Amino acid sequence: MAERRVTVGWAEGLHARPASIFVRATTASGVPVTIAKADGNPVNAASMLAVLGLGAQGGEEIVLASDAEGADAALDRLAKLVAEGLEELPETV
Repeated sequence: MAERRVTVGWAEGLHARPASIFVRATTASGVPVTIAKADGNPVNAASMLAVLGLGAQGGEEIVLASDAEGADAALDRLAKLVAEGLEELPETV
C-alpha cells in the first residue's frame, strides 16, 4: 500500500473550502484514497462529510493511502496540495 504522511498547510485545517478543494482533487485523481489523522482511523478521501469529520487542523499530520494502480502519482499530487494549502486546484490534478 502506498502512503504519504503530510502536514496540513491550510491554517484553518481541512474544513469548508480547503476540504472541498481536497475532495475534488481526490475525485479527479480517479484513484480510491483514504485519509486519516496520524493516529486515527482512515476514511474515504472522496467524501466531503468524512473529510470534514476528521477535524484535521492546520499543522497536524495526516496520512493519505491507496493500494490502487496509479496510487503513487495520485498521492504525490494530493500530498502536495495539502502541504502547500493551495486555494485552487492546480491544472495538473
